[in-house]
Amino acid sequence: MCGFAGFVGEVDDREQVLVNMMNTIVHRGPDSAGKYVDEDAALGFRRLSIIDLSSVGDQPLYNEDRSMVLVFNGEIYNYQDLREELKAAGHEFVSNTDSETLIHGYEEWGEKLVDRLRGMYAFAIWDTKKKRLFAARDIFGIKPLYYANMNGTLMFASEIKAFMEHPKFDKVFNEEALGNYLSFQFVPTNETFFKGVFCVQPGHYFIYENGKMNITRYFEPHFTGDCKKPFKEVVDDVERVMKDSVEKHKISDVEVASYLSSGVDSSYLTYLGQVDRTFTVGFDEGKYSEIQDAKEFAASINMKNDAKVISPEEYWDKLSDIQYYMDEPVADPAAIALYFLSAEASKKVKVVLSGEGSDELFGGYNIYCEPLEHTSFNKIPMPVRRFLGAFAERCLPRGMKGRGFLMRHGKTLEERYFANATNIFTEREANRILKKGCKPGIQKVTKPLYARVKGKDPVTKMQYVDLHLWLVHDILMKGDKMGMANSLEVRVPFLDREVLELAETLPLKYKVRAPKTKVALRAAAERHIRSKTAEKKKLGFPIPIRVWLKEEKYYNIVKEMFESDAAKKFFDTKLLLKMLDDHKNGKNTNEKTDNSRKIWTVYIFLVWYDRFFEHGKPVHPAMSVQ
Repeated sequence: MCGFAGFVGEVDDREQVLVNMMNTIVHRGPDSAGKYVDEDAALGFRRLSIIDLSSVGDQPLYNEDRSMVLVFNGEIYNYQDLREELKAAGHEFVSNTDSETLIHGYEEWGEKLVDRLRGMYAFAIWDTKKKRLFAARDIFGIKPLYYANMNGTLMFASEIKAFMEHPKFDKVFNEEALGNYLSFQFVPTNETFFKGVFCVQPGHYFIYENGKMNITRYFEPHFTGDCKKPFKEVVDDVERVMKDSVEKHKISDVEVASYLSSGVDSSYLTYLGQVDRTFTVGFDEGKYSEIQDAKEFAASINMKNDAKVISPEEYWDKLSDIQYYMDEPVADPAAIALYFLSAEASKKVKVVLSGEGSDELFGGYNIYCEPLEHTSFNKIPMPVRRFLGAFAERCLPRGMKGRGFLMRHGKTLEERYFANATNIFTEREANRILKKGCKPGIQKVTKPLYARVKGKDPVTKMQYVDLHLWLVHDILMKGDKMGMANSLEVRVPFLDREVLELAETLPLKYKVRAPKTKVALRAAAERHIRSKTAEKKKLGFPIPIRVWLKEEKYYNIVKEMFESDAAKKFFDTKLLLKMLDDHKNGKNTNEKTDNSRKIWTVYIFLVWYDRFFEHGKPVHPAMSVQ
């Protein structure tokens, strides 16, 4: 587990440039560092030791004649099988790491190596003879990989901030991404908030040679829903594949623990993993804490639970540093809570299991029930529903019961559903609040995705969209960045190639039967864990933002940011302040329609912008004056 940074191209003092890039991501690998530099390329590595704790496993790693150089972030869970196959083919290994299977695998199979991998990974291999760089990202996008091709140099890294230490990098804000960010709460494409910086998409690799970049998609999920087995056999299959995945994800030379909420996903993983420790965080505000339920569940299976109550003060105080670690703003309040959860776990372990991906694969989000409900209303002709939806949006007061329902059902699924996040800005609202306005962009993002699942049932369509947008750019982004901010490896057993292969075959009735979600997975979990947990409705990660924004202290913190020069540069600040005041004064804040998420989305962007663009290069928190 680690982070890497590198470049291909000419620059003065190239070794020092590489070291400076590596220092920006020291949190990803505090145990050791390594670098390779030649006249054409430079590859740097920061290591968090998990497998083969000896220095033999340090990177960069080389093949037998040292003509190929590897840097790698992640874990390959089938590396032992691949290792035996490669040894039989004549390859010589000098370590027991999973990393070394990649470089010998690339020698043996070339780009086809990625078709054989089971794991989470981002890696780059420099071929010194062909002067070619090969880099790949795992099929789900668990591990990050960014690149920037500018001024005759290709830069690549686990985190964007590394590029800012390279003299050839031009740091320019990509204002065109702001409109979609306000609607999605993240940047939903391979673009970033930095012009010219891109993320490699999940299931893609690139080859950079002779100054040219060639990107290839090597994997795509295909939901067939063609399983004909009786329900009991399907549940047997779910149990079998999850047990196997958890066993593979526990391969480590250090202790493996687990995150634990009060829901079925983390609870089932915790039970299957039989870990020694579990970790939970929550808040004092009643319903915003799952600590008590988590402690009760841990006790019911005889496991330790370490819990932390996050105070509002420490939550808000860490926001700027967390934006440094995130690279880009993700306005999911759970990202900050996840930072504290990772910090608690990292005090005692280096590796944790986490339940990300279960909802996308097995049909777990509550909103997946919506297309299966209200079927009578949906029989009303679409032109009539469109009229009712437009009338509700423009004429009915925000917060009025039924307004959101009419707005949603006045559109087709393809028009209304673009991510699991709710209560963020509509395109109309984003266009009003941005000084320069914004071009409609949601359909440009989602239309190609819906086209690839044309003819599928609505839940499968929503899963496919969430796999490519919500999961990649929110769930996994914050999971990796917040874990690595605390030098903690987060493993996600639901996001496994073989688990996906099973999930792809599940028919709708084994995924969602409104109001029940994750039908088959819950049935498998209930064989081993208490029904109270297995059947619990999904909560997400409850954060009391809406409560805090009514308090004078936090209201004033946000107000000051909304009145800043940066806010005036991008937003109609009168509208921002009205939104904030309405919330504080109790207007439009019933639980279903409050504006706290809109306020938070803008605020987090401004905190991030302040850290990355208002004060030169961002400074690593470890080097900041506290």
